[in-house]
Amino acid sequence: MKVALFLPCYVDQFYPKVGIATLQLLEKLGCTVTYPLNQTCCGQPMANSGFENLAHDCNELFVENFGGSYDAIVCPSGSCALHIKHHLHSDKREGDALQIRNHMYELTEFLTDVLKVDHLPARFPHKVGLHQSCHGQRGLHLSQMSELVAAPYSKPEKLLNMVDDLELISLDRKDECCGFGGTFCVFEEAVSVRMGVDRVEDHIRNGAEVLTGGDMSCLMHLEGIVRRNKLPVKVMHIAEILNQA
Repeated sequence: MKVALFLPCYVDQFYPKVGIATLQLLEKLGCTVTYPLNQTCCGQPMANSGFENLAHDCNELFVENFGGSYDAIVCPSGSCALHIKHHLHSDKREGDALQIRNHMYELTEFLTDVLKVDHLPARFPHKVGLHQSCHGQRGLHLSQMSELVAAPYSKPEKLLNMVDDLELISLDRKDECCGFGGTFCVFEEAVSVRMGVDRVEDHIRNGAEVLTGGDMSCLMHLEGIVRRNKLPVKVMHIAEILNQA
């Protein structure tokens, strides 16, 4: 498949190794990957803060960069993928915007639903706790919500269970918000930090050596708490684990 790789701003600027792991993983699985070099912010921060009218230029640039003949556009972030899938529009090229919305996938969604991966050549001998980010779970339906009386499923868990020697631990509150919430962590800092501390403690209490997830923004928030408090757990994006040799 011909795939365009869309990397969120914070991955590009602070966690390039996550972008590299995503690229390598997709190529291992047989995809031909293109990274449009002129891509920038998708406009989500403005839209989430009530200023979607200021994101028009972001939308037009996104369409310009990703409006080619790609089979799929893949992003290692549930929140950014959700924003594009639900909110991308173009005053100039709405047909291309629609094409992009219909071909945008979060990474684990793409691996399970499109590539239908049933085996991964990966090994990671550690106890891992999975943080289910809100946008991915409740917006993209990457996993079932615990408050629903319905059959459980989790696309990230399915992939992690394919990794040799990886032990996926059980959490007390497996789909609780970490408190990041984009600009929420700025405007409600104390609440955000308290929620993040609760999430990290849940992983540590249940024996996680590594805390992972599909949204580097949430993981960035949790990693800040881990580092400041010198806590005994490592934070890694799921792409880095699935790409382990």
